[in-house]
Amino acid sequence: MSETILLAVGIYCLAGIVISLLFLLFGIARADHAAKGAGLVFRLTILPGLILLWPIILGRWLSGRQINQDIHAGDNS
Repeated sequence: MSETILLAVGIYCLAGIVISLLFLLFGIARADHAAKGAGLVFRLTILPGLILLWPIILGRWLSGRQINQDIHAGDNS
């Protein structure tokens, strides 16, 4: 039983590492314009969070929505 849990955690972490690195290389500037041109230190700082939260990041990345959109862009008041 414990081997199965460790295998599942390992697969989750491996998927997180792969998706996080791809996101940092190709997707971060499209998802968040404030991160465009961010340096290596910033990217290394957010890497652990990206690895843990990769399903959310992947969903947001594939949807094409930006992270820091102006929430009042469609507000006519």
